[in-house]
Amino acid sequence: MRIFVLVFPLMLFCSSVFGADFQFPGIDINVKPGGQQEEVATAIKIIAALTILSLAPAMLIVMTSFTRIIIVLAMLRHAFGMQQTPPNTVLISLALFLTAFTMMPIFSSINTQAFQPYLKGEVTSSNAFKIGMEPLRAFMIKQTREKDLALMLDLSKQDKPDSIEKISNFVLLPAFMLSELKTAFEIGFIIFLPFLLIDIIVASILMSMGMLMVPPMMISLPIKIMMFVLIDGWNLVVSSLVSSFH
Repeated sequence: MRIFVLVFPLMLFCSSVFGADFQFPGIDINVKPGGQQEEVATAIKIIAALTILSLAPAMLIVMTSFTRIIIVLAMLRHAFGMQQTPPNTVLISLALFLTAFTMMPIFSSINTQAFQPYLKGEVTSSNAFKIGMEPLRAFMIKQTREKDLALMLDLSKQDKPDSIEKISNFVLLPAFMLSELKTAFEIGFIIFLPFLLIDIIVASILMSMGMLMVPPMMISLPIKIMMFVLIDGWNLVVSSLVSSFH
């Protein structure tokens, strides 16, 4: 809806100056002075909705828990030493479901406080955007480190606000992503350690036995898979990831 707020005045300005006709695939908008304003507004809302849908993947990445989850799962795959197993489709699907689990209370708040009132016409699009951003901002602020916020404030050349609620989204979003990257790498490092230990032990045993031509990965990979299955590793990783946001 923020895009709609930005695009709507621009299109109204252009229509008042030029009286031009806008043509899109499957949509024709005839803008004339004193014309049918309701039809124009409906068409602009449709265009804004399609634009928001096209930006939804980027919003999912930068404003939710998806970044931390997918990085940890990718590092887990590299810790095994398998480049394509599990495949990217499986990892991304699992990350999306885990994101839905962790963000469900926030999405419910947005739906109750902003989306449903907007559909009923109780609030305007700009007010609905502000209300809907509050739960997301609270989530991002909770997961963001003060050091990262201070860094982005210095880079943006902005004065330090009186309270954290006054920090703009322009500063909060990159600070949140930096914090998520650091947290994901910390979790990934802890996951890497036992697998690295197995690789070192296997390589040392093969070297002591004089089996220099045998690739250590050939022996260590089945051992790592067996260990991960025996300790129920997927449940441990998933539960740790979800609980890290609470």
